[in-house]
Amino acid sequence: MNTILAGNTVPGLSGKDQSGNTISLSQFKGRKVVLFFYPEDDTPTCTKEACNLRDNYGLLKSKGLEVIGVSIDNETSHQKFIGKYDLPFPLIADEDKTWVEAYGAWGEKNMYGKKYMGTHRVTFLINEEGVISHVIKKVKSDNHAQQILDLLGLS
Repeated sequence: MNTILAGNTVPGLSGKDQSGNTISLSQFKGRKVVLFFYPEDDTPTCTKEACNLRDNYGLLKSKGLEVIGVSIDNETSHQKFIGKYDLPFPLIADEDKTWVEAYGAWGEKNMYGKKYMGTHRVTFLINEEGVISHVIKKVKSDNHAQQILDLLGLS
């Protein structure tokens, strides 16, 4: 498993969003990006995180931040998730696990004593040059936008 750290340049990946549009981080050069990885669409904690980012999306945008989500769910699942919760940002459908593996967000998890492989909840804050400025491994799902703003000194 790769581990991307603060100071690393983002991998040159591209993927399809919920509408089949190709998204590459290189198209956001010159802008700050919040790239958040989450386990699964429409589950309680993932929904809490996505809705917190939605509720604060205007504020994040006003601070110059672009928001992009990534999970291994497919485009149809992402479309339903976005529709149900009116999410204003793109979600990359990483069905082949290219993004989660490249960013080190894929790995062993443990729930109720059962070990399995899955996506770890982690957020990467990327600067205008495409370099990771912060990695948030302990995401506060219900207050994630403020956590991001605080780390970037934008609150």
